[in-house]
Amino acid sequence: VGGVGYLVFCSARTLGNISDLGATISLLIETHVREDHIHLYGFAEAAERDWFRLLLNVQGVGAKVALAILSTLTTDELTQAVLDQDKILVTRAPGVGPKVGGRIVSELKDKIGDLALGPSTTSPETAAATQGPAVDAVSALVNLGYRPLEAHRAVQTAINSLGEAAELQTLIRDGLRYLAP
Repeated sequence: VGGVGYLVFCSARTLGNISDLGATISLLIETHVREDHIHLYGFAEAAERDWFRLLLNVQGVGAKVALAILSTLTTDELTQAVLDQDKILVTRAPGVGPKVGGRIVSELKDKIGDLALGPSTTSPETAAATQGPAVDAVSALVNLGYRPLEAHRAVQTAINSLGEAAELQTLIRDGLRYLAP
């Protein structure tokens, strides 16, 4: 940039998306400033950057391990692993043992909220149809006192039974039925 070169750390997945050496690319940059250094982390997609930020909040996960996880698993696979509490899948990444894998899935299960409903977890065709009402339905259930993970599962169950064209009110009503004891 302006005659200055920058060292940007990226996941293998992001590096794989760079087609030609020397080509101009755009990355979303996460900057970490420490006493003794400044590190830049680059991401091709916002979902990958968001997962990087979430992973850094888990005890025992630093930037190197977070990038290793994002190099090994897609954001879809990571979301599904957390939703299913599948620590074995997370431990496929280098530097992630059973203890850290378990900590990742348990600490992030209530924190993934919007990431679980983002377009990266559905096919492109269904993302546009379900994004608005599904997100609003989850938000409504969370505002009623349900945990984000419970609300997401309830709305997903409602979408599976009603179809992707279900209206907001119907999603909320069926979500509440699913959550009711």
